[in-house]
Amino acid sequence: MKKFAVAGAAIALMSLAACGEKPAAETNNAANEMVVNELDNAANAADNAANAMENVANASNNAVNAAE
Repeated sequence: MKKFAVAGAAIALMSLAACGEKPAAETNNAANEMVVNELDNAANAADNAANAMENVANASNNAVNAAE
């Protein structure tokens, strides 16, 4: 749903730019906030994936240690 909101904000900004109008600060700020939130979410997803890989590595090390 957020992607639709980002796309909608981007369309609004582009349509204003095409008309030569300066976007309202509120619209611009809302669009920027949505993009920042999406980037934060992507960064968090990458962190989660890295943590999951670290957990797998730890589990593998634990299995090796248990076998010794």
